[in-house]
Amino acid sequence: MNMAVEHSPLSPLQQLLHSQRSQYLSMPAPSYESRVTKLKQLKQSLLQNQQEIVTALNNDYGHRSENDTVISDIMPCINNINYTLKNLKAWMKPSKRHAGLLLSPSKVTVQYQPLGVVGIIVPWNFPVMLSIGPLITAIAAGNRAMLKMSEFTPHINQVLRDLLAQVFDQNEVALVEGEADVAAQFSALPFDHILFTGSTVVGRHVMRAAAENLTPVTLELGGKSPAIIAPDMPIETAVERLIFGKCLNAGQICVAPDYVLCPEDKIAEFIQAYQARFNKMYPDFDSNPDYGNIINDRQFERLTKVIDDAKAKGATVISASTGRVTSGKRKLATQLMTNVNADMLVMQDEIFGPILPIIGYQSVDEAIGYVNQRDRPLALYILSFDGKTQNNILHHTHSGGVCINDTVFHVAADDAPFGGIGPSGMGHYHGKEGFLTFSHAKTVLNSGKINSGILVHPPYGTVIQKMLMKFFLR
Repeated sequence: MNMAVEHSPLSPLQQLLHSQRSQYLSMPAPSYESRVTKLKQLKQSLLQNQQEIVTALNNDYGHRSENDTVISDIMPCINNINYTLKNLKAWMKPSKRHAGLLLSPSKVTVQYQPLGVVGIIVPWNFPVMLSIGPLITAIAAGNRAMLKMSEFTPHINQVLRDLLAQVFDQNEVALVEGEADVAAQFSALPFDHILFTGSTVVGRHVMRAAAENLTPVTLELGGKSPAIIAPDMPIETAVERLIFGKCLNAGQICVAPDYVLCPEDKIAEFIQAYQARFNKMYPDFDSNPDYGNIINDRQFERLTKVIDDAKAKGATVISASTGRVTSGKRKLATQLMTNVNADMLVMQDEIFGPILPIIGYQSVDEAIGYVNQRDRPLALYILSFDGKTQNNILHHTHSGGVCINDTVFHVAADDAPFGGIGPSGMGHYHGKEGFLTFSHAKTVLNSGKINSGILVHPPYGTVIQKMLMKFFLR
């Protein structure tokens, strides 16, 4: 008896993935020329829509510094495209490997093949850099992509939708919007790879959903990135080097310094120097256009709760500016905290905002021990001009990346991988490592007319086989 098999109708997301995968299978190896053309068109579209991007992000935040947007969202994408165009031909070239005497005269190469369709899950803090950045590398590797944007950035989402439509059709690159339910459906799709940028908590959900399909994931998470000020470092210089990384986008950055480890006898000096530098960078703070808002009421209330919790449990809170917040606005200067402890919310999860705990130490080894007793961070910042101190901290700590005498700018290094470790992430992208992440490294063994493999065929025990065993098992 024949029984009809009923198939559940595909959801819109499943239909989109199915369509992209079908198109990929019809053209599984885009040429170098076609990839370059798309990247150049994407670059022009970004440049032509620069003002629209600035305006949209300003609308999403209530206020966001134009220069913050240009420096941290637009410029990295342009630099990324330029760097990729310069290096793509070399990345795509198959690499020759040694077959070894056992497999001679066969030849071995590794070919870099597109994975297929990549899912990119984008957070709200840098929605251009963290969507277009991975997309650049995915396109360079020959893939198609679906982008899940944050529901908290509707204005920039629309600009990016229009911008991408100028270059790609839906079967090449598609932008998806929606709240948590859509994000859950998206991460459960059987992509060929998922790249997620966001919190460690949500990252666990994404990895769990991807595991159902055995989909490989790259997780760019966060965590509590420490800045260690060594005893040799002048405090004013230390503040000058780290303050930009804490104030950019009002500290809403996964690699922002999350807390400072400072020599105990220099904490008061650090606070004074930070306040002086902050007010020099952002005079008339309440009306200063160079400092952005907290993105929405939900995030502002979360940060307020963290501050109130710390105060209630004995922390001292000192604003870097004259006030904590301007009435009616979500504008929050750096809130410096001392006397913090592990029971406070501020020391339990990534802060992701303009709050900076300062923890005193008596020796560099004590500071190293403090870092190592906690989850491995996405970034670690060493503020010291002493080579031995630098190497001591480098060799005795683990982190996704390191800046010495600077903060956050290591993310802008196009020719180096970016990624976390443990709870701060897994896998890498940026540069060549990003191309490899979005490619399948396929080993190809090519044997010609001479077939040395026949020498090991049964029946076993021939004189030649005995000689081979004796030669190679030594």
